[in-house]
Amino acid sequence: MAKKQATKKEGNTLDFSKYIRWFWMLFSFGIVSIILVFLLASWGFLGEMPDHTVLENPRTNLASEVISSDNKTLAKFYFEDNRTPVGYEDLPKHLVDALVATEDIRFYDHSGIDARGTLRAIFKLGSGGGASTITQQLAKQLFTKQVSKNKFGRVFQKVKEWVIATRLERQYTKEEIITMYFNIYDFNNNADGIRSAARIYFGKEPKDLDLKESAMLVGMFKNSSLYNPRPHRNPVGTKNRRNVVLAQMAKYELITKEVKDSLQQTELDLNYSPESHREGLATYFRANLAEFMKEWIEENPKPDGEKYNLYNDGLKIYTTIDYRMQKYAEDAIAQHMPRLQAEFDNQNTPKLNPTAPFLELDKKEIESLMRVGMRRSERWRHMKNDLGKSEKEIIASFDKPTQMEIFAWKDGKYTEIDTVMKPMDSMRYYKSFLRPAMMSMDPQTGHVKAWVGGMNYKHFKYDMVKQGKRQVGSTFKPFVYATAIDQLQLSPCDSLPRTPITIEANKFGNPEPWTTKNSDGRYDGFQTLKAALASSTNTITARLMNEIGPQPVVEMAEKLGVEQEILPVPAIALGTPDISVYEMVAAYSTFANKGVYNKPVLVTRIEDKNGTVLYQFKPESRDVLSEEVAYTTINLMQGVVQSGSGKRLQDTWRVNQQFTKKMLTGYPYELTNPIAGKTGTTQNQSDGWFMGMVPNLVTGVWVGCEDRAAHFKTITYGQGASTALPIWGLFMKACYEDETLNVSKDEFEKPANLSINTDCTKASKQDDASDEDVSDDIDIDF
Repeated sequence: MAKKQATKKEGNTLDFSKYIRWFWMLFSFGIVSIILVFLLASWGFLGEMPDHTVLENPRTNLASEVISSDNKTLAKFYFEDNRTPVGYEDLPKHLVDALVATEDIRFYDHSGIDARGTLRAIFKLGSGGGASTITQQLAKQLFTKQVSKNKFGRVFQKVKEWVIATRLERQYTKEEIITMYFNIYDFNNNADGIRSAARIYFGKEPKDLDLKESAMLVGMFKNSSLYNPRPHRNPVGTKNRRNVVLAQMAKYELITKEVKDSLQQTELDLNYSPESHREGLATYFRANLAEFMKEWIEENPKPDGEKYNLYNDGLKIYTTIDYRMQKYAEDAIAQHMPRLQAEFDNQNTPKLNPTAPFLELDKKEIESLMRVGMRRSERWRHMKNDLGKSEKEIIASFDKPTQMEIFAWKDGKYTEIDTVMKPMDSMRYYKSFLRPAMMSMDPQTGHVKAWVGGMNYKHFKYDMVKQGKRQVGSTFKPFVYATAIDQLQLSPCDSLPRTPITIEANKFGNPEPWTTKNSDGRYDGFQTLKAALASSTNTITARLMNEIGPQPVVEMAEKLGVEQEILPVPAIALGTPDISVYEMVAAYSTFANKGVYNKPVLVTRIEDKNGTVLYQFKPESRDVLSEEVAYTTINLMQGVVQSGSGKRLQDTWRVNQQFTKKMLTGYPYELTNPIAGKTGTTQNQSDGWFMGMVPNLVTGVWVGCEDRAAHFKTITYGQGASTALPIWGLFMKACYEDETLNVSKDEFEKPANLSINTDCTKASKQDDASDEDVSDDIDIDF
């Protein structure tokens, strides 16, 4: 019996030993399998793995950054990723604390994998929270973004993330991992990385974020598509998620309970500032800059021969644009144009003008104009080139009602209206809008400080600073005067008769006699040259042209940077050539720069993402005029502001009250410093100009419609002194109020050995009397 029990006990022991062996065999197999899986993953058998060189330099698309002269980001060039990296030192402590408290509290204690978190996730089947560390999440963002749809695939992907995470921990410090994670994450709404997110959601740099703003952005790490703070998305859910982050920070004593409770009661307080190619500051300048960069990239390949990518390579483009001046320029236009447009619309109602917005055109002429516009439209280009539609189909499409957003001024501000309209009707609608253009430049350096090619790039893409060329009217007259002073050594105080003059046929190649008239109808007496330019007396300008001839004036314009071909005929004296704002500002800057022309500069240098300088600009300049002639021409143009059509810039309150209320936004400007300038108004008031200068800033403004047949009916409203000058006045007033800009209030520097008399205080009463009645309300330019 005892033997039988012993045998049974021995059998039970053998059976138990068998189970133990199986257990250790299975356990060992599991361990080996896990090790093998990790080895296979590290060897790349579970999918491509990054090697050490890729880990050292993770490939991410970086937006190229456009930087202003005062070191602010104007915009970025990007296709998909609007990403500009920042350093750890640019991340506020509470932002880092919020991330660690919410995503990975043991971040500083593990080496890429949190064993406790992993075991918790396994035993609770994920219900107790995820096991991913910040390092694993970075690995996923950098190298394993595509989430597998099946469970086995997700397990293998997780293994890859673990392997990459441990490698990242060996490769980088904890601070570098944190920084990379903030820089790589997509916060939605083109907010790629923490810098874009801070700028887009709060209008700040990351270092300026406060605690609740940091908490909101960290809360978005859970799911930025779900926790999207924009009003029409999920602001309530985003606020709740932010409050979870604040609670986590309080839980780990990174903030006090009182701070948590206080901040949880606050709103998100967004300052949503989208960054897109069609929105933001300096949109027209950026479009021109893109063309500049396209040419530069073609001519300057990388050392390996590959071309730079403007949208992915993270270039830093340092521009001459001053962020503050650019904003003041755009603000000036936004203040003046709605009021100007309102008056234009009042004068072009169907009752007052059946052909609105056009004047002097019959039905057939308008139809022809619209057909030309149709063929030049983006719609025509897209349907013909991209969709391959026939001409008949394209024409038919212009008469089919279409859902669209249109531009409008409402209560003095820009808005968009959702409507259904025929494309042909929308074309006519847009042709009714007055459009502005403005450029400001430092004459001594050639640096362009502000560039506004229109009032809204999204709806009016054609840049009227450089692309658009329009008749310049009387703003061309200083070129005539400068040439005459240079050739004939005239003084601003010399007098000429106002009487009519006819330049004979065949003289200067003129095919028939050319007779000028003065728009004020006065032809009596004499005027000094200074008074004549101030009142834009056409007959005196024609007399100067008769003496010097048109060819020297054309050559002068070319030296001053005018690229447009100008026919050497006498009529150019009154401003018939089409010239861009860009060219006019550069030309006038030559006078302010003592006769030296500087080609406008847009970019000072270009760097790659590592800070290596790839381009450094070289100034292009040339001597055009003597210092004496340049100063004398400036002195002549000072008369325009002292006693001519620009006088309202320095008036306190002398303009007709009713007219002022409608048109002269911001009046009185009360600019007491020395200013030289010239207004210009072309035939039928189709174009209004004002060119204004102080010693260290030259600014040109143009206003007009797309088609010359759309314009104010009378000169009272259509003159350059009413359409363009107010924008200049508003801009300069803002610049002077900002003392950090150091815009000059000084006199223009007089040459040491000036031989030309510019002091006209001793001019005869007869000379001066002809200018006494010049009205501020009537610009006598043509």
